[in-house]
Amino acid sequence: MDPAVIAQLLEINTRFYHDFGEAFAATRRRIQPGVRSVLATIPEHGSWLDLGCGSGALGREWAASGRTGSYLGLDFSEPLLREARKVTAGASGSRLSVRYAFADLMDPAWGDAFPAQSYDGVMAFASLHHIPGRENQRRFFSAVYRLLRPGGKLILSVWQFQNSAKLMERVLPWETVGLQETDVEPGDTLLDWRYALSGQQSRTGIRYVHLFSAESLQHLASAAGFSLTAQFYSDGAEGNLALYQIFQR
Repeated sequence: MDPAVIAQLLEINTRFYHDFGEAFAATRRRIQPGVRSVLATIPEHGSWLDLGCGSGALGREWAASGRTGSYLGLDFSEPLLREARKVTAGASGSRLSVRYAFADLMDPAWGDAFPAQSYDGVMAFASLHHIPGRENQRRFFSAVYRLLRPGGKLILSVWQFQNSAKLMERVLPWETVGLQETDVEPGDTLLDWRYALSGQQSRTGIRYVHLFSAESLQHLASAAGFSLTAQFYSDGAEGNLALYQIFQR
């Protein structure tokens, strides 16, 4: 993909999460059923990294569940990070550290800020599908592989919006942002988003999302050295709005 197109797609999402960060956080104050299922299967102690932590719903659940060790949430949206710090204020104690930091997963050096093999597990819920370009997606998996200890787990989810007629009605033509279908990669999609905080006029935002198949996601992970250990669908009214995959280093 042309670097200028990648930059434009990233700018679309950067603008969205800056302009709609508070409203988006208001819709994400509970964790998804698929995430809750995952939490029931992982050890209660360990050092975990959450990529695309959003507004802190998972961090709050992490602390409330009595887990020990450390949880570090990374996100590129300052409004979401502010919300995350607010909802988990006081969560850290002698047995658990809950922290947040800014990180841009499109920065090739984002993973270099951490020592190699420093985490027992890495989570990336609803974040990978915002990374445009196959090469950038490959770089994501390679960076995570470096950060995990041997035997460590990568747990991720990606949106399966094609399973929702309502969401498919929100697909926008690429001409909306001055692009053509041939400018982007198969699976790249433009979606509108509508919401307003109480007392505010409703506005419409635009987000870039990449639609992964189970096979394409596994192929990327396998190329980085991961082994798939589990896979399931969850979330949404029909229980199929997100694909979850669990990999081991």
